[in-house]
Amino acid sequence: MTTTISPPTALSSVPAGFDTAAFEAFLATRNEPGWVSDRRRAAFAVYQAKLGAPLNPEEWKRVDLRAFTPGQFQLGAGGASPAQFSTLLEDRTVFAGQAFHVDGAGVFDRLDERLARQGVLFGNLADLVREHREVLEPHLMTRGVRPETDRFTAWHAAFWTGGAVLYVPKNVVVNEPLHSLIGLSAAGAADFSHTLVILEEGASATLLEETASASPMAPGLHIGGVELLVGRGANLRYVQLQNWNSQVWHIAHQAALVAADASLQWTVAGIGAKLAHLHQEVALEGRGAQAQVNGVTFATGRQLLSYYTQQTHKAENTCSDLLYKDVLRDHARVVWRGMIRVDKAAQKTDGYQRNDSLLLSPDCRADAIPGLEIEADDVRCTHGATAGRVDADQIFYCMCRGLSRYEAMHMIVEGFFHGVYDRISVEAVRETLSQAVQRKLGIGL
Repeated sequence: MTTTISPPTALSSVPAGFDTAAFEAFLATRNEPGWVSDRRRAAFAVYQAKLGAPLNPEEWKRVDLRAFTPGQFQLGAGGASPAQFSTLLEDRTVFAGQAFHVDGAGVFDRLDERLARQGVLFGNLADLVREHREVLEPHLMTRGVRPETDRFTAWHAAFWTGGAVLYVPKNVVVNEPLHSLIGLSAAGAADFSHTLVILEEGASATLLEETASASPMAPGLHIGGVELLVGRGANLRYVQLQNWNSQVWHIAHQAALVAADASLQWTVAGIGAKLAHLHQEVALEGRGAQAQVNGVTFATGRQLLSYYTQQTHKAENTCSDLLYKDVLRDHARVVWRGMIRVDKAAQKTDGYQRNDSLLLSPDCRADAIPGLEIEADDVRCTHGATAGRVDADQIFYCMCRGLSRYEAMHMIVEGFFHGVYDRISVEAVRETLSQAVQRKLGIGL
């Protein structure tokens, strides 16, 4: 099933700004059900109320937003061809479905007919909210991404422009991965796309999502949201590869809710962006729920990549396992603030978080702040963080055996990331991450 989506034609002059006039102009361009508009208005009211309120200092005090000027970005009409984008995953596997979103508008989606007959939904959120209210209304920004979190989340909830929906009915297994692309093409374009994944009881699926810029130097803005809702006994593998160019601001709130006996493998990769801040939450809501969270970050130049992660255990016999590995070079900076929270009812919890950083230059910086908040008394929760420089003797050893300095660095970096790669169950993702690291090191261009 292939559908070409006509982007809205009146969005090109709507700023991604702060005032009521801009919001009303934006609403006038949307052809949406009343329940969607009502939620947008409620979110915009929250947004206005939070403009004067300080951001959570634990999350934001290490994120320098002084150069952030949102008035320079606009919600564009979209319509650029997906062929303009050099994506990391497109040639590595066969996809059961694909959805492309450019400059905030859906431009293409398709889904295997066999899956469509089984009741699977995959496509543009802006279209599916009109056609499948009964599936989406109970879940869209009601439990996962909550507008009241902060001004950026409320801003996203008021102005979201599309994005991908994946719905898998009870006991349906999707064996082949699905692919979603979020792209920015025009200079000064803003994207507020939202990803919503709903797996009902016993369902299984894999969604590979990546972000990309059509131009290497065009400035852009992404205020995103991701909701992963994993039903009882379901199994979800979700990957997001962030590969914006070095002029894009990337701020996203991402949340997962995992029900009883369900499992989630969530992989995030931070390669691009000028400044990126990811608010990532995993809530284990039912007995026996499990979540594995993998992070790979490679920052160069003057990039600032920031992560605020939360693992919340709400039921007994739940397990969370988070491993982030960061490589930094030049004057780059990576910030990771992690927290494991265990409710009183979450006895027999097993929670783990770790962040390791490898520093390739004397001027880069890694900040790692793990934390625990435990209210139960029968748990096993551990955390840790390490940071260190590349051993000069290792580089010398490799170069004495015929490798260039870049090749030696790649070998060391590849080995450092190997602990995360081994945890990723999708081979195409492992290969893609390895190639992305090579490109950033200047190898295999």
